[in-house]
Amino acid sequence: MKKIEFSKEEKAEIVARIRAYFDRELDPIGALPAEFLLDFFVEEIGAYFYNRGLRDAQAALLKRMEDMAEDIHLLEREEKILAP
Repeated sequence: MKKIEFSKEEKAEIVARIRAYFDRELDPIGALPAEFLLDFFVEEIGAYFYNRGLRDAQAALLKRMEDMAEDIHLLEREEKILAP
């Protein structure tokens, strides 16, 4: 599996959100420990979130395909059977 990576801007935003959470709910945390925590989440549990996203996308796609198949079926016309 390809490693999950974030852009510099994304990482800064995530680290800021981690720090804000710690400030609000726990004890303040510095930028470096917040980055280490983010790295831990990415390495240890990131695949769970990634795979859930893939399964959700697949389910949405299958639903759309079923809807399209039903729509196509509704467009079908009755065929006349010719007597021999």
